[in-house]
Amino acid sequence: MLLTYRALKRRELGDRGQLGASNSIFTPRTRAWERHFTIVRWDMRGAGRTFAAHGPAGQGELTLDRLYADALEVTDHIRARLGVPKVVLLANSFGTVTGLRLARDHPERYSAYVGTDQNIIAGGTDSSAYDDLLARLRGAGKRRQLSRLTAMGPDPTSWSPEEWSCYAKTVTTTDPLTYDTMKTVVIRSLWFSPLHTLRDLRAYLKGMTFSEQLGPQAMSLDEYAEGTTFHLPVFLFQGASDVLTPPEPAHRFHDQLTAPLKDFALIPDASHFAAFRRPDVFLELLVGRVRPVVTGVGVDG
Repeated sequence: MLLTYRALKRRELGDRGQLGASNSIFTPRTRAWERHFTIVRWDMRGAGRTFAAHGPAGQGELTLDRLYADALEVTDHIRARLGVPKVVLLANSFGTVTGLRLARDHPERYSAYVGTDQNIIAGGTDSSAYDDLLARLRGAGKRRQLSRLTAMGPDPTSWSPEEWSCYAKTVTTTDPLTYDTMKTVVIRSLWFSPLHTLRDLRAYLKGMTFSEQLGPQAMSLDEYAEGTTFHLPVFLFQGASDVLTPPEPAHRFHDQLTAPLKDFALIPDASHFAAFRRPDVFLELLVGRVRPVVTGVGVDG
C-alpha cells in the first residue's frame, strides 16, 4: 500500500503483502490511516485481482527476480502518478523478502523502509523458529505433525513448496495468538471485505496456493550476505509474540545493519499480521517515528 502524509510535504508509502495475498482485504481495519496518509495497494502477480484477471497461465514468470522488477515498475508508476521523487516502502510478511532488496538497492526511489512481520532469512542457518515449533508440538502431544515436521528437517532450503506450506500452516495453527489472529483478523477481513465479491475471494485463496512456489525460492537467500548497509532510514516493527517471523532475528539484523537512521519496536499483544491486529498501535509508530523522518518536521538536526 502507499501512504502519503496529507498535512505536510507529500511522501508515499508502498506496501507488499504476505505471500500470494494482497492487503486490500484489510482496508476497513486501516481506514484511520487514511486521515494521515494516502494508501495505494498493489495486487502483485500471482495474487488477488491480478491472479483473478489472468488465471494461473497468465501470471508469467513467478520468481523473486520478476517480483523485484515488477515492484520497481509499480514504484515508478506511483512516483510519476503522484508527482513525488521518492516513496516510503512498507513491506509485511513475505513481502519483506523483496522489500529489503529494494531498500538496499534503490535509496533514490525510497525515502525510508518500514518492515513488519519481517523475514530475516539467513541461508538456512537459523533454525530457532523451527526448533520452537517442534517444542510446541511435543508439548501438545501432536505426534503426527511432529513426525512430519521432523522428517522435513530444519533446513528450509531443502523443503518443497508443499513442505514450506505445511510448515507455515503448522506454525499458524499451533500458536494460540497466531491462530486467533487468523480467525478474527485475516479470515474475518477476507469474508467481510466490502471490496471483494465471492468470485474475488475464491481467486484470492487460489492465488495464495498458486504463489506457494515462491516460498522455497526465498529460503536460499542470506540477508547478511546480501548486505547490512542501507542508504536510507530503516524501521522494523514486529509483533512481540510473532512465531512465524519471530522478533529476535529481526532485532539481531537491526542491531547489525548500518543506516542513516534505524529504529526497532515491538507491538504488544500481536503475533504475525501485527499491523492489522493492532492498526492503532502501528499508526502511532508511523505517525510518531516514520513521518517526522521522511518529512523533516519534528526531527532535530
